[in-house]
Amino acid sequence: MSRSNVAARRAGGLLGWLAAGLLFAALAAAAWGRGGPGVVELRDLPPEARQVLVQIQARRPFAHPRDGITFYNRERLLPQRQRGYYIEYTVPTPGARNRGARRIVAGRGGTGDPATSGEYWYTSDHYASFRRIRE
Repeated sequence: MSRSNVAARRAGGLLGWLAAGLLFAALAAAAWGRGGPGVVELRDLPPEARQVLVQIQARRPFAHPRDGITFYNRERLLPQRQRGYYIEYTVPTPGARNRGARRIVAGRGGTGDPATSGEYWYTSDHYASFRRIRE
């Protein structure tokens, strides 16, 4: 094989990888919207999740001792923030004998207070995916 054919193959391979990378980035951006998780309307949440959001915003007590603890975002599915920025709350699952998989994660926002931040995410699958709650 001539040198020009080898160079052409290498260039073609490089362009193929570049195209695949750009396609992946475009698909990921579309799936995440504007650089973050998908969105769920407040009215589309389960009633238990809507009630937990009311409790968060009213600073009411919660049923589970782990409610109000730091969520560390180890999955890196939420926007990256400093440690302690996110707080998690249990969304009760009817019929579950434990905490279940559903949670609301609240950001502290500019106020430092999850009750007033307006930053809330819902997960129904124990942190495998998140959707930003639109109020």
